[in-house]
Formats: sequence, structure tokens, C-alpha cells
Amino acid sequence: MARRNEERGDRRNREEERDSEIVEKLVHINRVAATVKGGRRFSFAALMVVGDQKGRVGFGHGKAREVPEAIRKATEEAKKSMIRVPLRESRTLHHDGAGRWGAGKVMVRAAPPGTGVIAGGPMRAVLETLGVQDVVGKSVGSSNPYNMVRATFEALKAQSSPRQVAAKRGKKVSDVIGRRADGASAAQPAADAEG
Repeated sequence: MARRNEERGDRRNREEERDSEIVEKLVHINRVAATVKGGRRFSFAALMVVGDQKGRVGFGHGKAREVPEAIRKATEEAKKSMIRVPLRESRTLHHDGAGRWGAGKVMVRAAPPGTGVIAGGPMRAVLETLGVQDVVGKSVGSSNPYNMVRATFEALKAQSSPRQVAAKRGKKVSDVIGRRADGASAAQPAADAEG
């Protein structure tokens, strides 16, 4: 019995450590009014993005009568819905991608070192919490933050590392990458793919 409690304690400690590394960003807060017999009743909806800046990111939506409670609910949902995105050299994406949700369309492109995060609004929050340092993003169509965040997630879910592609094709990573246009040998990209 004591051993089981120790295991639970260890698990809680690991979860607390993991949560302490997580970065939270409030993307949007919306005040909603419900008309009732006595007038209007206000409530708040929050859209949060959380990430560990090491390739994991999630988003959540929470509604409550008070702003802090809505943010707390959104943060909890975001932590539960985290996805892992493979990063190249721990700083950018492996390849270009596009995502769409509703009328919101986004495009994300890998960028050379020193570019920074070139993206606006909700898309920027997602990419920064993901831990991408060099990326170019463009949103077309709807500027609704909910649609933009979801479209960005669709683009990120489509990302695949050379290792994943090689595993799907039943080949070696070096066969998938071959020689890069910048003249790097096949051994160098294989080392990059490990990250």
C-alpha cells in the first residue's frame, strides 16, 4: 500500500515538473451576453495555447462567468490536447505546410537561421509556444482566432520528419534525404533528422 502511494507521489511530481516547463499564452478572450428576464447575463470565453517550447503544443477553449475561471478551464483543456510536432534542428519546421479550418487558411514555411517568427496574432502564439525560432507564416481568409489556431494546428499535424517518412517507406533516412541543395552531405541531414 505504501509503495502504491509512493508511485502516485512520484507521478504527481513528474506531472508538476512537466507543467512547470509549460508556457501558456492567452490568444483571445470574448465577452458573451445572454439576455434573460432581468437583463443581460455576461460570461467569458477564453482561447489558450500552451506548449513546452520543445515541440509540443496544444490549445483549449474555456467558458465561465469569470475571466480567471475561463482561462483556467481553457488551460486545462489545452494541456490535455497537446500534440508533438517534429522540429528540424530544434528551431524550425522540416517542410512547408498548409492548414485549413472553416474559412481560415494558413501557410507555414521553414526558414533559415536568424529569420525569427514571422507570423501574426494567434498563429504567432502557437508557433512561439511550440518552440519554433525560425518560421514564416501567412494567414489568408478568416481572421477569427479560433479558426486561425485550428488551421495552424492542421498545418502542424501534417508535419513529418525525415525519420517518419523513411519509416513509412521502409527506407533509410539518408535515402529519403539524399543530398541537400546547399551541398551538405547525406550524413549531416541524417544527424539533423535525429532531433
